[in-house]
Amino acid sequence: MSSEAVDEALRRARKAQAEVAAWTQDQADEAVRAAGWHCYREEAARRLAQLSFEETGLGDIEDLFALQRRRTLGILHDLHGARTVGVVDEQPERGLVRIAKPLGVIAVASPATAPAPGIICNALPMLKTRNAAVFSPNPRAHASALATVEVLRTGLAEAGAPPDLVQCLPVAGRAEGEQLMAGADFVVAIGGAGTVRRAYRSGTPAVGAGVGNPTVVVDETADLADAVGRIHAGAGFNNGTSCSSESNVLVHRSVAAAFEAGLARAGAHLCDEDEARRLTALLWPDGGTLNRSLIGRSAAEIAEAAGIGTAEPGKVSVLVVRCADPRRDDVVLREKLSPLLTVAVYDDFEEAVDLVELLSDRCGRGHSCAVHTTSAERVLRLAERISTCRVVVNQSTMTNTGSLESGVPFTTTLAAGSWGGSSVSGNVTWRHFLNHTTISRPVRARVPDEAALFGAYWGRDRQPAGPVAG
Repeated sequence: MSSEAVDEALRRARKAQAEVAAWTQDQADEAVRAAGWHCYREEAARRLAQLSFEETGLGDIEDLFALQRRRTLGILHDLHGARTVGVVDEQPERGLVRIAKPLGVIAVASPATAPAPGIICNALPMLKTRNAAVFSPNPRAHASALATVEVLRTGLAEAGAPPDLVQCLPVAGRAEGEQLMAGADFVVAIGGAGTVRRAYRSGTPAVGAGVGNPTVVVDETADLADAVGRIHAGAGFNNGTSCSSESNVLVHRSVAAAFEAGLARAGAHLCDEDEARRLTALLWPDGGTLNRSLIGRSAAEIAEAAGIGTAEPGKVSVLVVRCADPRRDDVVLREKLSPLLTVAVYDDFEEAVDLVELLSDRCGRGHSCAVHTTSAERVLRLAERISTCRVVVNQSTMTNTGSLESGVPFTTTLAAGSWGGSSVSGNVTWRHFLNHTTISRPVRARVPDEAALFGAYWGRDRQPAGPVAG
């Protein structure tokens, strides 16, 4: 039965996509505008945030609401005025013209964390590029996914567009997801490493998100109050469920005490050694696997479960553990999916750079890191040395999914390049959802300058190889 449901979804998607393949830019824009508006409306955003939290138990209702509104607005801002239909590039001097065309039907594997924003921020750019999208959600967020897609379909119907441009599989499971991937024209995979691997094994062109857990460097020149505020806010937002949440912080020894004091004033609880042991045993009961029942829970809930007493339990938003030796492989330096921040001290910036690379190798190569500093030279040194697609400077790492205070495009798919097993290096946006046809016309012949091309090699006499010396 599930096989028939996937086939039916693909059939309907292909029919709808064929109807819009000849859309004008205005028609595509109107569909995006209508669908985006229905998702942005306060009533819809609050309802989906409530449903997502009730179904998954992950995150925070107010943060889920804010996330949906912010990302919808950011995606629409990025899409506004973008040319995705017809001629999108002309280079007369080279005789080249590029025409944009859709990919077709895109299969999207979406996660349980923040399910509504994840679906919306993929559907809108896919509509802008005249594609159809069929979502295969994490089973834990199936009802939320169905409800989110229904909001998008309402907007499409209002704009006179075929609602079947956006669908959610009526059944959620690995087999159905794999069947969908194999039958689509393109795959976008967001979620765990297993989901991404299945996307690349599907035989369909695919792009996948990288594994996150950013490491942050705070050097002795940083604006400490600003760094504390941004790191604390990022680590606690939506209970730390984002792959972009601050995870590990490396602080220069000279400002470490002040940094920790700032975190405490901001609302973090700094665990002592005994509390850290109990917290670690609770979150990783077998010493390596996260306790799934506590993922995405609030700091107060986790603290209570670990028997950690805090002065004001309702106001604690982040738990902090210290790591004496970040070179040692410790579970507190790995994926957390909770409002837990690990803090370690370093003495020299070169040491910090080495540690960022080491932790990236363990927690997710290619994804992201951040640095709080006033030294442009240090930013460049870090960026040149490490294998990562994003280096966030004097901001929360949460901004790497898009920010109106930086030039980073909005997305929910943070590809990690070849370092992290992704086919794309950077944020996946509407630009990745287009095919292009190139028209080539003759131009005046170009004459290569051989001397410039070959440099010192040009003009060298070619002598026959002599005998090899014995």
